[in-house]
Amino acid sequence: MAKNFDGKWALLAGLVFVSGSFGVAGAAEPLKVCAAEQNAPLSYQGLGGQIRGLDVRIAQAAAALMERDLVVVPFDSSYENESTLGQEVNALLSAGICDAVSGFPLLRSDLGPPGRVKARTPDYPGAPRRRDRPFIALREIAATQAYQGVALGAAMRSPGVPWASLSTLRSEHPDWKIGVVSGTLAGTVSMLWRHGALQHQLVSLNQQQSALELLSEGTVDVAMVPLAQFDGWRLSHPKSPLVLAGWRRSLGVNLGFATLATNEAVRLAINSTIAQALTHGDLKQWAREEGVTWQAPEAPDVSGLPSLAQLAADEP
Repeated sequence: MAKNFDGKWALLAGLVFVSGSFGVAGAAEPLKVCAAEQNAPLSYQGLGGQIRGLDVRIAQAAAALMERDLVVVPFDSSYENESTLGQEVNALLSAGICDAVSGFPLLRSDLGPPGRVKARTPDYPGAPRRRDRPFIALREIAATQAYQGVALGAAMRSPGVPWASLSTLRSEHPDWKIGVVSGTLAGTVSMLWRHGALQHQLVSLNQQQSALELLSEGTVDVAMVPLAQFDGWRLSHPKSPLVLAGWRRSLGVNLGFATLATNEAVRLAINSTIAQALTHGDLKQWAREEGVTWQAPEAPDVSGLPSLAQLAADEP
């Protein structure tokens, strides 16, 4: 992400000064951003029902840059079996419910021309009942610049002796129990590391169990989880003694915003907001204030899901 955006930002600032809002017709219209209602700490319902989180901070800055009010539309990200989250996000955009969707995994398979013709939107305020909800003709969507990378972390009950590699965990704490949820990327990484070197320490959990719950109860000594999942736990358990060890494992997947491919003005504003925030450190500050363990995005911004070979690769 070592790019110089200063010149581009100055040019865009000049355009805002001249046009008032990136030359967008109907500038009085609010910027509508859909955000998952239960994706803490990126987006979630806080006190009073207001949606807050890192995604909202970015959306607020983008709306200010465009000189438009911001409307955040919460949606249910627990998608139905008949569709994928990418298709439901596409439906929100194609139906005009929002101009952009936040917290979107930047995967090649979910961008560009849609993989199916129609899909229903997820639940959102004012949506018809599921059985009455129409199927929306899907359109091509495009991604903004990435603002955060997706990574795994290791949670512990206390700082203890800091360790920053699985090699240290294996050699210095061979009796520790490591909680992982089966069928997750965290579970796969733990199972495959060095041809199963950690397998005798693993406590495999089903999809209904929480590794962090078992860690807090003392059933396991370490919980391998996505960083965002740990951050969400800390927000809902502010007095919890759980902390992160130094180990991190990037998955090579980034988060960004998604828009219709034709909505270049909104992508330009969000890209400029993210670039400015990365350059001047605002993004890290917003992340700290919102309780996000921030992971810098990795090039390329858009990628595929990691392969088994990538997940099994030894840490640097």
